[in-house]
Formats: sequence, C-alpha cells, structure tokens
Amino acid sequence: MTQQFTPLLLAAASASLLLVSCSNQNTTSPAEQSLLQTSFNANFAGYFQKIASDDMQGRAPATKGEENTVQYLEQQFSRLGLTPYSADSYRQSVPVVQIDPVKVSALTLTDNRGGNTSLSYKTDMMAWSTRMLQQIDVTDSQVVFVGYGIVAPEYNWNDYAGLDVKGKTVVMLVNDPGYATQDPTLFTGNAMTYYGRWTYKYEEAARQGAAMALIVHETDAASYGWNVVAGTSPIRFELANDNKNLHKAPVEGWLSLDAAEKLFAANGTSLKQLREQALSKAFKPVPLNAKASLSISNNLRELNSSNVIGYIEGSEKPDEAIIYMAHWDHFGLDFSRPDDKVFNGAQDNAGGVAALLALAEQFKAGPPPKRSVAFLAVTVEERGLLGSAWYASNPLFALNKTVAGINMDVINVYGPMRDVMVFGYGSSELEPILEKYARAQNRYIAPEPTPQDGFYYRSDHFNLAKKGVPMLYARGGVDSFIHGKDWGLKQRRLYVRDYYHKVNDEFDANWDLRGAQQDLHLYYQVGHELANSDSWPNWYQGKEFRAVRAASLAQ
Repeated sequence: MTQQFTPLLLAAASASLLLVSCSNQNTTSPAEQSLLQTSFNANFAGYFQKIASDDMQGRAPATKGEENTVQYLEQQFSRLGLTPYSADSYRQSVPVVQIDPVKVSALTLTDNRGGNTSLSYKTDMMAWSTRMLQQIDVTDSQVVFVGYGIVAPEYNWNDYAGLDVKGKTVVMLVNDPGYATQDPTLFTGNAMTYYGRWTYKYEEAARQGAAMALIVHETDAASYGWNVVAGTSPIRFELANDNKNLHKAPVEGWLSLDAAEKLFAANGTSLKQLREQALSKAFKPVPLNAKASLSISNNLRELNSSNVIGYIEGSEKPDEAIIYMAHWDHFGLDFSRPDDKVFNGAQDNAGGVAALLALAEQFKAGPPPKRSVAFLAVTVEERGLLGSAWYASNPLFALNKTVAGINMDVINVYGPMRDVMVFGYGSSELEPILEKYARAQNRYIAPEPTPQDGFYYRSDHFNLAKKGVPMLYARGGVDSFIHGKDWGLKQRRLYVRDYYHKVNDEFDANWDLRGAQQDLHLYYQVGHELANSDSWPNWYQGKEFRAVRAASLAQ
C-alpha cells in the first residue's frame, strides 16, 4: 500500500532533509538519506491537483479549458515573480490549423497490364495530408520500395542513393536496421534512433520529393498495433505557415502488413526478401510494378493556442539560458460519455506542469542564477508536439545560447525509486551530471525499459534536440525502494493499460508523491549547476544531433 501524501509528511520530510543537508556528519545510511531527500516543494501537490481538476475541462487547446489553464499558469508565474515572455504577457501565441480529412478514397494500385488493386481506408491502409489544402490528389504515381527510407551520414547509410523519387510513391519499413537485426554495431541495435521514427521517414520522403510516403506497419517494430493506427482520430493539427506545408509530401500514411505482402507478392517478392536486401548498406531501391492513386478532401480550421513562458534573468550571462519544459494540454471533454466527460490528464501531464511551477518557486527563493532560467508550459503536445516546435522556431533565447533543457512529461506518482529512467540513454553529457546527483540519493540512472519504442522522440524536448540543444528527459523508474522492481513494473503496465489517455487519469490523494519530490530535487540540481557554471554539455560522439549543435554554435 502506498503512503498517503499529506502536508504533515512534507513538513517532516523537509525538516529531515534540511538536517541531513546542513550536517557535516551523516548519521543515517545512504538508503535512509535517499528516502529523506524527497521533499522539495510543499506546494507541488496543490499545483498538481489544481491543474488536473475538472475546472480545467481537460485542457484542450483553443477551448474554455485552455483559457482556464493558461490564466492559472499566468497567475502563478506572476505570483512567483517570473519575468514574462514579452513586455506585458506570459503568452506566446501558437497559430494552428486543424485538418479534418472528411473523405479519403481507397488507394488504387494499377499494374503495367492495367489491372487494379483497391486498398480500403482504415482496413488496408491509412492516409492523410498535412498540406493545408482542401483537396489532395495523387494520380498514377510510380511505386518504389526504399528500404527503411533513411539518409544517415553518421552511419554511412543512404536508402535513396542514386534515386530520383520526385512525384513517386515510396514504400518503406518501420523502425531502423538496428532493431531488425538486434546488432549493437548497426545503428544502435535494439534502441530506436531518430531515423526509426515514422515522423522522420515522412520528413525525408518530402525532402526527396515523394508524392506519397507509406510505411509498412509491423506491430513489434512500431510498438503499437494496427488498431492504434486505424483507430486514432484522423484529424491532424499543424502549425500555420505561409507555404501551407507545401514542403511536405502530399500524402503520408501506412500500409497494413497484409496489404504490403500482397503488393510485394504481385511483384514476385516478399517482405522477408525485401527486408534482407534493406539491411545492407549496399541496398538499392526496388521499383515495383504499380502506380498509386489516392484522393483526400479536407476541412480546414484556423485556431490559436498559447505557450506560457516566464523566466529568471541571469545575473552575469542573461543571454545564455537553461530551459525547463512541460506540456499543459490534454484531450478536453467528451460529451458522448454519460458519467465522466473530462480527460483530466493528471499524470499526462498535470504533474509535469506542477513540477514546472515547483522548480520556478525554488529558483526564485534563492539568489539569481548566473545564466537565465526559462520555464516553458507548451501547448498542443498531444496533437503533434506543436507548441514546442513553434518555440524551437521562435525561441525566447537563441538556440545557440540555450545551454540545455529538461523536459517533464508524466511524473512518478508511485513513491521513491532507486532507478532514474533516462529516455534516449547514452545521448549527451547531461547524463553524468544527472548521475552525480542521483548517486547522492543512493540511486542509479538506467535506460528506459523499452528503448526500441523510441520514446525519446515522442515528447516536446525532441523539437529542441532536433535543432541541436542537449535535452534531458528522465524520471523515477520502476525499481521501488519499498516494493521492489516487479511491483514498479506492474504499476507502469497498469498505467498504460488503464489510465494513459483515458478519462480516469485523475489526481489521487493516495498517490505516494515522495518519488516525484525525489525527481524534482534532481531536476533542480542539474539545472542549478548548469545555470551557475560556464559549461556547455554536448551530445556524445556519433549521436544524430551533434552535427546540428556544432553548426548552431558556430554561427
């Protein structure tokens, strides 16, 4: 049974931590010290409960729920004395376009003899367009298999070498060759790289000029089933821009495994054979005997949302900054539900926003840091990481002056944990700093349990990482001090099964928030050290963002 979190417990733990911190002689064991180092901010639970409350109406962007949430965050930032984003406001406007595909045709494949194969929407394939146009038509586009659809200079890998795919339909495999072989010398083995993410594959296909980009769905390699691909709302959200996303491929989508096998069989080959070819650096794209046609009709709606940004100006280097970030948005209201209509998003991500406020409060309680420290509550994460993407393109602090950042998404509510789970483990020089303070809590850092799922590329920090800023995404893991690892793993599984993106992700007064307090202590120590030093932590050699960082710093 977890211990109920109360102000009395916080006060007692705070007093204990103060005694431990101020004493020159430790009178407790390292394990006991770790459990004592769990009170960081007495207001954290209150922030958490308020942001997860029904008052916020599920925090959907461009709704009354957004206005309630943003007003609350503005009030707290002002109360804490943070400097606002602009002269008179903590809000950074984020223009968004909602793209609703009201009609998607079947995908028609025509062979050289005029024979047609029709693939049904949602059953055999999924397709959409992120172009902000009402009508999208791709007609008789030559189909080409392009392996994993990867161009990765640091791995000496180019699936598009010697190929012009302008106007063509590219079909590719999900994940990357390292996952397929489990060879640690190929990409990063089981751990997914950026090149394994479907978002990257669509981006690269667009750079190559493809008309349609289709990924073959495989449950293990994608980390989710076809029901997730076909059952998720087809509505897309994109950042508004002058060229209406015409730089993106006209059509993006997925092929079901069965549909892909039929396509390959009609060309006298199979997924197995093509994968074997695709696992070689010498891979050559394979033209298929098929031309693809598909049409999409969209309804477009322009929306406006807001990031909420405040900062503490550095006393010596105000133009250099450390960033803390968490997304405030969730899924709003579902009026079709008779009993519980509110997607409260407590763990995802009211807790992260509460952590942001707690950290801001702690920094304001001390002397001004030498470097600036910024606190970003970003919007539209649940619909494509758009608020953080907007910030990355319109930063308050230049990205080549942004030293590093820490992202908080889904806070630990299961009590003190021995392990600090690092997403994208082995990425940057932020990890040794984190490890130093984790050891002081008698804890250890470790990779996330499922690195093949690529979670490092699925939260807001990724948009800054893509532009070179070293970003840390870590939290208390599964190795419970009190209950052990099996228990911790069970809690994570239950969360994903019963609470993740469901209406019953609600604040629970019986949660053991000492683990969250542990992690807040770590987040603060890492940021405080960087904010008061001259160091510039980098990506490790061979990481996909190191070259981008070098180019940024050289400007």
